[in-house]
Amino acid sequence: MLGILFIIFIGKYFYKLAEEFRQNKWLYAILGIVIYYAGTAVAGVILGLMDAFFGLDIDWDNTILMSIVALPFGIGACVLVYYLLRKKWQREYVIPEDEILKIGNDESDL
Repeated sequence: MLGILFIIFIGKYFYKLAEEFRQNKWLYAILGIVIYYAGTAVAGVILGLMDAFFGLDIDWDNTILMSIVALPFGIGACVLVYYLLRKKWQREYVIPEDEILKIGNDESDL
């Protein structure tokens, strides 16, 4: 249940970000969800490698604990990509100029 809430909120925030900068809204909402799962998968790989090399004796059968351990990695990946996209789009975004106000003005007034 907690995972579904995270998916909804992550999709919502990426959707609003894309809407703010006039990008493809649903593409970035789904991308945010994929990034969350990719971050948790990376956490699983890191934990697996640490367990193999350092013998941490991790209880792999406890799925609730594994979900809680992987949660910060997924959220961290989403936050990182969110701020990188926001920074990139703020740099590239051009505020549309309302050209209807220029009708009837001389070019010397511009």
